[in-house]
Amino acid sequence: MNSDRIEILTDSPVAHGPVVYWMSRDQRAADNWALLRAQEIALETRSPLAVAFCLVPSFLGASPAHFSFMLDGLRETESDLQKKSIPFFLLRGEPETALPAFLAKCGARALVADFDPLKIKRRWKSLVARNINFRLEEVDAHNIVPCRAASPKLEFAARTIRPKINRLLDGFLTDFPALKKHPFAWNKPAPRNEWPPAPSVGAKPSRPAPGCKAANKALRDFISLRLDSYDADRNNPNIDGQSGLSPYIHFGQLSAQRAALEIRASGSPGSAPLLEELVIRRELADNFCFYNDNYDSFDGFHAWAKKTLDEHRADKREYLYSRDDLEAAATHDELWNAAQRQMAAEGKMHGFMRMYWCKKILEWTSSPEEAMSAAIYLNDKYELDGRDPNGYAGIAWSIGGVHDRAWGERPVFGKIRYMSHNGCKSKFNVNEYIRNHQ
Repeated sequence: MNSDRIEILTDSPVAHGPVVYWMSRDQRAADNWALLRAQEIALETRSPLAVAFCLVPSFLGASPAHFSFMLDGLRETESDLQKKSIPFFLLRGEPETALPAFLAKCGARALVADFDPLKIKRRWKSLVARNINFRLEEVDAHNIVPCRAASPKLEFAARTIRPKINRLLDGFLTDFPALKKHPFAWNKPAPRNEWPPAPSVGAKPSRPAPGCKAANKALRDFISLRLDSYDADRNNPNIDGQSGLSPYIHFGQLSAQRAALEIRASGSPGSAPLLEELVIRRELADNFCFYNDNYDSFDGFHAWAKKTLDEHRADKREYLYSRDDLEAAATHDELWNAAQRQMAAEGKMHGFMRMYWCKKILEWTSSPEEAMSAAIYLNDKYELDGRDPNGYAGIAWSIGGVHDRAWGERPVFGKIRYMSHNGCKSKFNVNEYIRNHQ
């Protein structure tokens, strides 16, 4: 394994004794660099290996639908790990207390965690590190080029991070070794996982099926059925032209690296634009959240964007809507309402509509701060891939010009890029989209 994937958070010598992989962002057994690193340590020290997951009851506004999707996937991962003689422990409670208690009980001597740039995840790791006295490593199993290796600083835009990632990509975009059947038995108390009852989310036939098997099928189907026409179809919300992989990548049920390997190997003409989004844009979002603690607020915008939005705070808004109005899809704009209904019903919104949806929230609320709060609330409550760096970066791009440039000045938006209903009409059949999401 490339050592640039590994960050040592607690530098203690590796000793013989149970090794635990603290699974969080990357919820899969296969194609998982963090789990492979944990097994590598366990094999070197001839030690047993286990996986632990901390189930936090309330996490950044996650809904019952999100927990249902995640838990169904984790049950499948538990089964996959059992086939490799690796026990899976479902812990309850905040990681800073639940995890150290578990580690003490099983006598762990090394802990491996997966990388996540979000503030709450970094805080958890910091608190856990204070409560253990053995080695803690963090492994970037989510990015193809690890976040720290791609850049040591906050990048301004895709154009500044792209050459850095592309220089390193071939060295990191390699196939995965197989996870071995673990030869050293777990002699500590076996897991007695009490899985919570499946949350009631109602019949949602349009939602994707959860789990790693479903994720890999979705990848194969996309490559065989839609990748060739991806560049032509991806910005038309009336065509099923997008990959549909974001919920699986968000929950770690599919490795972005596995997706990139399969897409690149296909030789399809749609590969280049898809890989731009899967690699460059997605890793730019991780960079934004890792190096900017204000990724979810007005303070995280560039200076030029804050200045122009400040200058237009007092501009008259033609329409003003409360968060409740927005959530109920009760605006004057039937196109926007259709996008909100699609998100609430399906757990997703077409990418082009997601930009329009978010920019209108800036136009229809009293301040950029209120717009950020409402957009994050709705995105994280309804999108299956909510609470994700991609979501925070996309909202900051829409409302605060992050990773963008200054455009022509106009009311409310200042120099932030504007999107209009008429602009949508020029790109696709707006009435068809509205009919599809009544």
